Amino acid sequence: MALQVFTAVTGAAWESELVGALDRADHGVTVVRRCVDVAELLAAAATGTGQAALLSAELRRLDVDAVARLDAAGVAVVGLVEPGDERAAGRLRQLGVHIVLPADAEPEVIARALRDAVAGGASRTRDVADPAAALPRLGVPADPVDRPAGRGRVVAVWGPTGAPGRTTVAVGLADETARLGVSTLLLDADVYGGVIAQVLGLLDESPGIAGAARQASAGSLDGDALVRLAWAVRPQLRVLTGLARADRWPELRPRAVTAVLEEARRLADVIVVDCSFSLEDDEELSFDTAAPRRNGVTLAVLEAADTVLCVTGADPVALQRSIRGLDDLRDALPDVDPLVVVNQVRPGPVPGDPRREIAEALERFTGREVRFFLPADRRATDAALASGRTLAEVAASSPLRAELRAMAATLAGVAMPAVQRRGRRMRRAG
Repeated sequence: MALQVFTAVTGAAWESELVGALDRADHGVTVVRRCVDVAELLAAAATGTGQAALLSAELRRLDVDAVARLDAAGVAVVGLVEPGDERAAGRLRQLGVHIVLPADAEPEVIARALRDAVAGGASRTRDVADPAAALPRLGVPADPVDRPAGRGRVVAVWGPTGAPGRTTVAVGLADETARLGVSTLLLDADVYGGVIAQVLGLLDESPGIAGAARQASAGSLDGDALVRLAWAVRPQLRVLTGLARADRWPELRPRAVTAVLEEARRLADVIVVDCSFSLEDDEELSFDTAAPRRNGVTLAVLEAADTVLCVTGADPVALQRSIRGLDDLRDALPDVDPLVVVNQVRPGPVPGDPRREIAEALERFTGREVRFFLPADRRATDAALASGRTLAEVAASSPLRAELRAMAATLAGVAMPAVQRRGRRMRRAG
């Protein structure tokens, strides 16, 4: 049976001749629909009548989300570019098109590429009638062909609902990592209420992550563009601010944010991401397969991260929320193995030795050991928030700052200066 193919290469002088050549029986390919734009291509793909799509880089409104939706519908994609147009070829690869050919390739070469693309994506084919199965996969980066893999490590800072201190930990961790001489990018990916810009006293009108996601979606994000979008807070530390308003969350699509992370890996050695709390996906299955995915960004970041920190408060309410949140994380992303960080540790909310009691409770109910304890230091955090600066700038000797620095050294794989190690031991002994 001939392979059924859609085309979307309008405006190209060679389009009609190519379609005629592909329809010849000896190529084993039949063009079932010639689409004039992305909307028509996506509508045709949703019918399930084709197995592959042949498109050009000049197709208007072609973005990473459209390629993801084609993949979700089980339609393999092959791109065509004008001969010698490496820029267009690179853009298609960044959008996630795995096979790109020059438009003057022989028809049998293009037909073979279409068959190879379908064979390579056979295991990913989905039932478009099932909304859950048709949702695009999260965390799938653009094709890395001709793009060197970044060496930077992504550290996702996540935690359950409430105020366990996710942003405090993310900002402190990024700042201390940079002060240890490691190039660091702090990224605000909280779609419910990102406040890193306010915490650091930066203008929240800057494009930030929304601008980076738009460029990634269009296949035009590179290192230079990411540098222009990020604030240079100090040497070794850049900040990509979050959404100025929570109602702008539809601007962040999971696939685009994943592409931002991939580019960030090439820019910095450590990327610290402040994530939202919610992992629910009910809203994604309540509409059609193209529904926006508010919590998809959080899931995509957690799946792409090298290290996931689960931040919990040190009181009974926060601990209960964390126990439930860890269960939700295991159900949503069973392959993610988070490190537990207990923040705001202090005498009072938990009887006895708070560290011992909290560690025993979390191990009993979650089966996980606490990796890091962070002491409460309200005076230092209030001073930092009031001045729009970090703990290191307003309270250099704070015990919270010392533990954040130790955590940063551990996660970044670098050694702390000896004088700071001694000071930390003395504070613990005291």
